Amino acid sequence: MNLLSAAITLDFEEGVDRKTLRNLADRFRAVSRARWQRARAALSYRQQGVLDLLPLIFHLNHPALPGYVHGRCPYGIDHFQPDRETLAAAQAQARSFRFHSTTRKADIEALFMMGSPGTLGHSVASDLDVWLCHRPDLDEDQLQWLDAKATAVSEWADSLGVELHFFAMSAADWRAGRQRAEVTGENCGSAQHYLLLDEFYRTGVHLAGRMPLWWLIPAEREADYQRIAQQLLDGRFVKAEQFLDFGPVPEIPEQEFLGAGVWQLYKGIDAPWKSILKLLLIECYARDRQQGPLALAFKQAVFQGRIDADELDPYVMLYQRLDAWLTSAGLGKRLELVRRALYLKAGLPLTRLDRSGVTDWRAHLLRRLVEGWGWGRAELLFLDNRQQWRAEDVQQMRRTVVNELAHSYRLLSRLARDHAVSAAISAADIGLLGRKLYAAFQRKAGKIELINPNLAPSLAEENLCFFHQSAREGGQGQQGWLLYRNLENPQEALWQPVIRRSGNLTDMLVWCHCNGLLSRATRYAVQAGSTVLTQAELRALVDALAERLPVPVPPAGREALLRPAMPLQVMLLVNVGLDPQPGLSEKGLHKLSERHDSLEFSGAGDNLVLSVDQVLLNTWHEVSLQHYASGDVLIQCLKNYLAAVSQCGGRLPVLSVHCHAGTYASGIARRVQELFDDVGRYFFAGGQGPHPLRYVIGMGRRFFVLQFSERQPGFVALDSLSALLDYLLKPQSSYAPVVFDRYTLMTDPALRAVCHASQPGCVQVFYQFAGQQARLWVVDELGSLCSWEQEASQRSHVLGPLLRFLDNLLERRQLRQSLLAGDAHLTLSCTEVIQRGHDVTLERRPVLVDDLPLDGIEVQAVGVPESDSSLGFDIYCGEQEFSFAEHGHQLAMAVAHYIRSLRQAPGHYPVYLTDLHLPHDLDPHSYQQDLQTCQYLAFRLRLQQALTSALARLG
Repeated sequence: MNLLSAAITLDFEEGVDRKTLRNLADRFRAVSRARWQRARAALSYRQQGVLDLLPLIFHLNHPALPGYVHGRCPYGIDHFQPDRETLAAAQAQARSFRFHSTTRKADIEALFMMGSPGTLGHSVASDLDVWLCHRPDLDEDQLQWLDAKATAVSEWADSLGVELHFFAMSAADWRAGRQRAEVTGENCGSAQHYLLLDEFYRTGVHLAGRMPLWWLIPAEREADYQRIAQQLLDGRFVKAEQFLDFGPVPEIPEQEFLGAGVWQLYKGIDAPWKSILKLLLIECYARDRQQGPLALAFKQAVFQGRIDADELDPYVMLYQRLDAWLTSAGLGKRLELVRRALYLKAGLPLTRLDRSGVTDWRAHLLRRLVEGWGWGRAELLFLDNRQQWRAEDVQQMRRTVVNELAHSYRLLSRLARDHAVSAAISAADIGLLGRKLYAAFQRKAGKIELINPNLAPSLAEENLCFFHQSAREGGQGQQGWLLYRNLENPQEALWQPVIRRSGNLTDMLVWCHCNGLLSRATRYAVQAGSTVLTQAELRALVDALAERLPVPVPPAGREALLRPAMPLQVMLLVNVGLDPQPGLSEKGLHKLSERHDSLEFSGAGDNLVLSVDQVLLNTWHEVSLQHYASGDVLIQCLKNYLAAVSQCGGRLPVLSVHCHAGTYASGIARRVQELFDDVGRYFFAGGQGPHPLRYVIGMGRRFFVLQFSERQPGFVALDSLSALLDYLLKPQSSYAPVVFDRYTLMTDPALRAVCHASQPGCVQVFYQFAGQQARLWVVDELGSLCSWEQEASQRSHVLGPLLRFLDNLLERRQLRQSLLAGDAHLTLSCTEVIQRGHDVTLERRPVLVDDLPLDGIEVQAVGVPESDSSLGFDIYCGEQEFSFAEHGHQLAMAVAHYIRSLRQAPGHYPVYLTDLHLPHDLDPHSYQQDLQTCQYLAFRLRLQQALTSALARLG
């Protein structure tokens, strides 16, 4: 019997024959060599050079070879001697290359390839995972150079169409559980250790260097691995420098199941079929603890002399284990999914290969398996024609896949909880994987579901019809959209299959776009029904999505997933399928007006924004859509946009606005773009914010004030200018200037100029004279605005009492602040507003309170809280006191009688308060250490108006 087929039995108590150990190692190397040859045969001629040169590239640090980065980079592989073919491949790569052997101590102990290469699951598109095993005593600088070289080699291989991933490690670090790598697209981080070692031992291909010591220890002695390994080394049955010890795989610890399950879900986003197989294997390990890992079955087969490459194929062994387990458990549907997953992972369309006559070992092996499954030709044709799968097929398949992935994960999670097992995966890694899974699979309101996680090559359609339900026979008044393929006659819609239903056209379009149903060759038909959607508008929307939201959307990177999801790009689609002025459009008419603001259009002040669809791409690469079609649609959209920006620290996303419906489409898009840009620039200036301010927007004959409170945006709707001015008078918790939108209140440039000139920490008086009338504005220390108009026969009678009142107020406040050891000192300024047409000039005037004449008596008021939480006043005219307790609601009339008695000349004279004292508990629910200046001014105006009205009634 040939040595490679005879069973080998090792008796470590009686003694071990060194020749037998060498034969056993040769047997494992023969299995490895067979897999290497199969992996190489699957590559093209140029790609085969990557596999041929890989050991030599790391054995030498030669500038002529690919991957050279630095002279200090570690190199040299233990016991490696290149053969003639390898040297010929090196000279073909670089003609100047000459090989010179070296006697220096090698820095690299071994090179292995693992995973699917050389197996039934390998294909041209498969990647190659390489374990780069280095000496444990390399310093950090050397490790960085080695990582840099591995990256450079990967880039070279990629240029030849080979996806190569290196995992640099030392066997000593691996045994100790020291993990250098973090979770990435290819590295499982801390998610699994023994499961990965199990896969390495049963799929590994030895490329160069030391051999695994694990090969030499029988599977039935795995539990006694450490003692036997030490016996082999101490007894010099093997040379220590020829072997590498990664440790045993006696069984998979329960701690690994949860982390490994999360990791396979993560991998399932991009490779569902492979992940289903691996996740079910993990579940099998967890539920059937008697069988042991597959690596032990592989090793036992080699010891017994069963070294046929087909029999030891890792995917065949995996399938056979799952078949036995699921059959015994009566889980036929799950077994059928396993068979589909294995068939699709292999990627061999047997029906087409049969017709072409082309066959290889993989097709021969897969055909043997399929024959045992009892599949008919219809099943094979369906799986082989994945390029013909439609959205409905993929959605059904995706539901099956996701349900299976979720089922296995829930089971593993429950097992971990029931056995009170702490997961081996680190909290950071499980958090990262959880976010990735959430981004890929979690359903939430507005999120666009991606239905094709590499299930079908393409879902592009040749002909699509967007059909409004009102266009159906008897569908008058119905809303919503239907998506059909190849619908030539609208009358056939009743019995044609529907691809998708949606209440919103944009939702349907974005779903089609993100899932690849739309292509440059797709032809569109529109049955608009009661809407005004046209093919031109539909095409413009599709083009906008293609330009602004390239698909397929790639998975988010690690750095992005380490932080909360933030908006990356925002598209606003305005008035999709809607005409803001349908009556005029039908008649071919247009409104003529000087007011071209789309938010207050024409003399009627119409808001031309009827609906907004917000398409958002975030940093986790989730696409979501929010539809605004009722209420104050634009302001609601703006508020939610600001909330999203606030959550990400003020970094503004890329924003684009699109409108393609109606006569004024371009103007509407431009106006909305300007509004969002302006608001974002003010609230988040300098990339920080939100800054405290009140942003005023005129829209549809109303005013809206946007303001943040504790980083949350809100808005107030006001029906008139007087209501707006009353609102701007309200006290603020901190300085919050008033900012007007670029088109709001353009008819009142004076008010805009006053608010624009606002400054913190001072009380600013602005005045404007026009004949016998005066307009006055006071912007106080926190930006609150108090404004009024009054008669102005003499300018000194307008400014004198006001400035004296403010001076008294600031002086009293300054005195109180000094007593409280505060350093706040408010200044008072006076500015004249000069207007010529729409041009406004602000000219500062000196504040000379003592030089301003103040005729008549001093009138002062003191606020007195009442039992019903209202506020009464005691008024002092010179030395005369009028108390609220005595006069009640007739107080104003009593004071008016007294003032009238003091005046010599008849006529109406205004009354001015020169001082006012207010309690600090104006609001029964709060206490203000210092009332704002505008709070005093508001009460002053109210009292002055009451006294002036009382005097007028006296005649």
